[in-house]
Amino acid sequence: MAKVRNSNLELYRILLMLAIVAHHYVVNSDLMPILRDEPLSFKSGFFYLFGMWGKTGINCFVLITGFFMCKSNITWQKFLKLVLEWEFYKIVIFFIFYLTGYSSPSAIDFIKVFWPIGGVSDGFIPCFILFYLFIPFLTILVKNLSKRQHQLLVALCLFIYTILGMTPNIKVSYNYVTWFCVLFLIASYIRNYGVPIKGKVNWGGYFLISILVSMVSVIVFVILKQKYHISIPRYWLVSDSYAIMAIVVAVCGLMYFKDLNIPQSKIINIVASSVLGVLLIHANSNSMRQWLWKDTVDVIGQYGSQYAIGWAILTIVIIFIVCVVIDQLRIHLLERPLFKYLDRIFLFKTN
Repeated sequence: MAKVRNSNLELYRILLMLAIVAHHYVVNSDLMPILRDEPLSFKSGFFYLFGMWGKTGINCFVLITGFFMCKSNITWQKFLKLVLEWEFYKIVIFFIFYLTGYSSPSAIDFIKVFWPIGGVSDGFIPCFILFYLFIPFLTILVKNLSKRQHQLLVALCLFIYTILGMTPNIKVSYNYVTWFCVLFLIASYIRNYGVPIKGKVNWGGYFLISILVSMVSVIVFVILKQKYHISIPRYWLVSDSYAIMAIVVAVCGLMYFKDLNIPQSKIINIVASSVLGVLLIHANSNSMRQWLWKDTVDVIGQYGSQYAIGWAILTIVIIFIVCVVIDQLRIHLLERPLFKYLDRIFLFKTN
């Protein structure tokens, strides 16, 4: 019998994906250069904040994975589902754009679309697939570490990636596979020992404060650059997954939502089961980004409207809902029948 997921963390995953869609609304639509033209306007300020949560969201998702998987096992079904879902959307969307004449792929593009790993850098899904293969080894590692050794290992990783990585004139190269392994170490420590803070902690308050600090930092850095010509990247504290506030927000969010007491909700759990599908559909390729944000949603054209903010919020909600519906159809019509068939074959061969 399938284990029922906790609706608290499933609700968290839904909110995270909405934040990631909002991030893509801003960064994948060529809106950023327009915001830089009038950075101190209310509208620009809203969209700077609206689109700032992409890297933080990645951290949150991987921490949730590490939190559960450090006490679980990877099955061939889990891994195959992940790979097939990724390939399904890559291939289907690729050929939709090709057959409708929207894109003109090269011969090498036809080859790449059938290969799940296009590169090991900052592409979330290819790196997440490879990271998944590291989990059994990471689980063995953390089981054999003492609490003190685990603390020191996490501290060493954060020193290299975050402290050195955010230090000016020091370049720290990394890719998502290695960073996801660091997040696994953090999540497994939280699962085994909690966060080393003495006394009663209001994680909801900490989560809210960390969000506000991140938002204020963006506005402050925009003002410093515009008024005082102090050039600090506006997203410096959340600019990449290793940035300090991208980590702090993710940890506080996990600590808050993992203990959030809400009733089990079948609707929340069903919707959350498709959040990866939402990502795989709406952020599928350059062609999808062009078609969705520039041609269909017309982010730049709508920016000049008095309803720009409302349009942005409504758009991400509609995109989320449509993608969930599409992914639920895939699950019910393709994935479940396929894996029922594969399970029968597997059981037959083991008897």
